[in-house]
Amino acid sequence: MTASTFHIVIIGGGYVGMNTALRLQRTLRPELRDGNVSITVLDADSYMTYQPFLPEAAAGALEPRHVVVPLRQVLPACSILNGWVMGMDTARRTIDFQPQQGPGRVISYDLLVVSPGSVSRTLPIPGLAEQGIGFKTLEEAIHLRNQVLAQLDLAASTSDPDLRRRALTFVFVGAGFAGVEALAELEDLARDACRFFPGIVPGDMRWILVEATDRVLPEVGPDMGRWTVEQLRARGIDVRLSTRLHSVRDGHVVLDDGTEFDTSTLVWTAGVKPHPMIAGSDLPADDKGRIKVTPFLNVKGRLDVFSAGDCAAVPDLTKPGEFCAPNAQHAVRQAHRLAANITALIRGGRPRPYRHAYAGSVASLGLHKGVAQVYGIKIRGVIAWFLHRTYHLSRVPTFNRKVRILVDWTLALFFRRDIVSLGALANPRQEFEFATRRDLAEREARAQVAGVSGES
Repeated sequence: MTASTFHIVIIGGGYVGMNTALRLQRTLRPELRDGNVSITVLDADSYMTYQPFLPEAAAGALEPRHVVVPLRQVLPACSILNGWVMGMDTARRTIDFQPQQGPGRVISYDLLVVSPGSVSRTLPIPGLAEQGIGFKTLEEAIHLRNQVLAQLDLAASTSDPDLRRRALTFVFVGAGFAGVEALAELEDLARDACRFFPGIVPGDMRWILVEATDRVLPEVGPDMGRWTVEQLRARGIDVRLSTRLHSVRDGHVVLDDGTEFDTSTLVWTAGVKPHPMIAGSDLPADDKGRIKVTPFLNVKGRLDVFSAGDCAAVPDLTKPGEFCAPNAQHAVRQAHRLAANITALIRGGRPRPYRHAYAGSVASLGLHKGVAQVYGIKIRGVIAWFLHRTYHLSRVPTFNRKVRILVDWTLALFFRRDIVSLGALANPRQEFEFATRRDLAEREARAQVAGVSGES
């Protein structure tokens, strides 16, 4: 990088970060080739996760590797640094960066894009931190798949009725897209898997959806939300609206309506909040912790700092006085507008405000089941499920991933879902450590026998 190079730093490799870098890589190709501009992407992971497909990855409909996009592969003109941002000084235009190992470093920039996204919003509920798991990352999705299948293995193997009942009870807290889709896909998987577990029928399992408000999937409208509840209950799923989780100590669930039961699986999907990095920065934030930005996506009072996505309060110009919803539809489109405005800034053009009328929402409720509201039109059943797949396939970055996902779906037409539980992946050294301890114990035992023989 020469002294005259204009350095763009992007914090976060998610929807906004990756798509912004991808678009800048194309629009600024001459400047990048000549060394006049450089782009650096900072993220803890080296891949972007397409979260709408996490439920299908968890249910085995998609290969997990196919719902993530490797940053180094799709951003060859950018520098990818893996680690964490420990602090920002926008006055000095510097970032304190900590790699995953080794000493930290200070990175200077000329223009900054802050897009770390969001994290799960938790509450101080007794036992939640120890017993719960979120559903925002690929690791969580695959762990949950392994957990559900492992509990079926346990229930089929134990003679203890209480342990069996606990293993076959699955609780999801939060009835937004993540909670409803994850529950529906995994219930579909478990129901299909029961045929391979003698002694377990779908009626033995207990699936519970707990929601603090009086509706599910608010994005698809009240009518479709009520229809979704009816469909879930028809499948035997216990949907509890206007109900809160009181505690979950040692797997013992207590709801605020007085219901109590035991479970080994509790999934927390009750909302998200902006990444905590925002609170520790010198950027202006609103009462929800989101960065305040203008319609042009630059941070208020900062012409050299931009933001978008879940962590930003982006004005919705189609609904004056409101802000854009924190979803993938807005995030991807904001990234494209953000990249175009940065390109205009570098080349002396005029930026344009972000404006996008929300087209609607689609949700999957398992194989061949879905619900949608698109441009005010209410759709349900297999057509909504097909729209869900079609829309998200069109939005998955790169042609490579689109083809791989299509192949996965095509193979699923001819073969049943895979029900292998690979829970050992969470602790790959477990077997080696066991073998090492066993060999050590055998050597100590032989040494003791030899010592006794020598004394004799």
